[in-house]
Amino acid sequence: MANIKSSKKDIKRNLKRRAVNTATKSALKTYVKKVRVAATAGDATQTQTALTTAIKNLDKAAQRGIIHKNAAARRKSRIAKAANAVLKASA
Repeated sequence: MANIKSSKKDIKRNLKRRAVNTATKSALKTYVKKVRVAATAGDATQTQTALTTAIKNLDKAAQRGIIHKNAAARRKSRIAKAANAVLKASA
């Protein structure tokens, strides 16, 4: 355990940030899963709304440094590919 007061504060701050980051990462996985589930179900409107929500949240997480920007781009690319297949099939 740290003895210096500022180090103790740093540890507290890091634990709080870690909890927030973990929750955000978990939410991102849920958003991506919703896109994939809607895509496999073949529901075009639900896929589109889930895709926009997922992309928005992935961009936010990358901007805040929770995930790397290339990881966000990769995930967006993969879910967009799945969503576009459903959207083309329904058109």
